[in-house]
Amino acid sequence: MASCALCPRRCGVDRLAGETGVCGTGRRAWVAGFEPHFGEEAPLVGSGGSGTIFFTHCNLMCVFCQNWEISHGGAGRAVSDEALGEMMLRLQEMGCHNINFVSPSHVVAQILSALPTAVEAGLRVPLVYNSGGYDRVETLKLLDGVFDIYMPDFKFWNETLAEKTCDAPDYPEAARKALREMHRQVGDLDIGEDGLARRGLLVRHLVLPNGIADTGEIMGFLAREISRDTYVNIMPQYRPRGRSRAFPELADYPSKSDVQAATAAAERAGIHRLDGRRRAFMLG
Repeated sequence: MASCALCPRRCGVDRLAGETGVCGTGRRAWVAGFEPHFGEEAPLVGSGGSGTIFFTHCNLMCVFCQNWEISHGGAGRAVSDEALGEMMLRLQEMGCHNINFVSPSHVVAQILSALPTAVEAGLRVPLVYNSGGYDRVETLKLLDGVFDIYMPDFKFWNETLAEKTCDAPDYPEAARKALREMHRQVGDLDIGEDGLARRGLLVRHLVLPNGIADTGEIMGFLAREISRDTYVNIMPQYRPRGRSRAFPELADYPSKSDVQAATAAAERAGIHRLDGRRRAFMLG
């Protein structure tokens, strides 16, 4: 972190000296909260919930972020590596089936620093890397053998939209490279007889209004270059947040037909493992 290049932004700031780049995070990770979460995908939730740790700030900074207060507003506090490890252990003690690191791309170093002590103290549940998909392959390779489950977003295919909404025209290419590396490490999502995910890749895709995310292109990529057995969550919960109303194409809610079209695009591409609980919620 002395010349930070953890994510595709490669800001080059000295985070060890307290400098911050796009993610607004220096030496210590910031945490907005941690808790058992029962709104995640079915294979993560089970009866005890997914043990989510919400990191403050973000390396992508979408103008429509659904967690605006955390990513843009800075809600949370700086924590030591020891405190981060204690959160993991506490969530396991509460009966969570996994530890779900939300927006971890900019705090990979802090997570890796916190894990050894937590593991020595008895941390055993699967670890989930829940990112926006804007990850560097070089950084992901540091996590090979550490994370059990990768859960990236693949937000949109179009570079112009990525530049407009995230100031990251390289997002689509970065996401494609990241998903290839994630799948190389963990393969398709493996779900045990108890219905819980043990290892593998789970991809999220947020439905945007009027099909502007190019869902068909994304699903085609997953089927062709990742696996037709990729477990995918087509997510309906987009709503105009943050600065999204400044962009006419993002000012509306996705319609029921938008969601149905996204699901149909996945099925046409050959993606057949769709998160069933979300689909029922969306279309019921």
